[in-house]
Amino acid sequence: MNKLIFFDTETTGNTEKDFLVQIAYKYDNESFVGLYLPPSKIPPEASAIHHLTNKMVADKPTFKESTDQPIIKKLFEDEDSVLVAHNALFDLMIMEKEGIKPKKFICTLRVARELDKEGKIERYNLQYLRYLLDLDVEATAHDAMGDVLILEKLFERLKKKIMSEQNLGENQTIEKMIEISSHPTLLRSFNFGKHNGKKLEEVLTTDRGYLEWLLAQKLESDQIDEDWIYTLKHHLEK
Repeated sequence: MNKLIFFDTETTGNTEKDFLVQIAYKYDNESFVGLYLPPSKIPPEASAIHHLTNKMVADKPTFKESTDQPIIKKLFEDEDSVLVAHNALFDLMIMEKEGIKPKKFICTLRVARELDKEGKIERYNLQYLRYLLDLDVEATAHDAMGDVLILEKLFERLKKKIMSEQNLGENQTIEKMIEISSHPTLLRSFNFGKHNGKKLEEVLTTDRGYLEWLLAQKLESDQIDEDWIYTLKHHLEK
């Protein structure tokens, strides 16, 4: 029986070099929020997003030194646990740095992209989907627990869409979401830059050099861009 655990992290930044500051999760009727001292300072750019400051964590333990770590590790790594997160690869990378590696996960970002076959959605970030889909939830944006509550609503919407469109039961749908999340997504169009709104196929024929340049940038970046790297290599056949 799958145990769905909705979780979110707040960190010192959005790259592979960053660390955990806060974690929140919701499982059944249990909710948890923890705040920790990261190995590096929280930069003002990060504080401007999640409003967590160095002063707020100065007297906190690091996550690895906390009493929460072994409890969360046991729950997250349980055979039946399915971790649900938006842009899950980043959150899972942050958790792996803390010695926690879940066996199964669902990325609502990848599932949302997969279900948007016609590429009608301009952006897929959590807050945009919250308002686009008119998700009925009272939550503070960019707060770990607030994002968990939004995530839970988004998951339910995506699950219902798959169940109705593909005529699947709930357990089959969860397995389908796990399968979608387990591999990179083939992106269809740009939502940034000089080709914003254009299809990848169109840009490939008119400006192949831009795709080659972008791939080189993504490969050099310390941000997690697995879907873009996969997509660009696919179109460039590299």
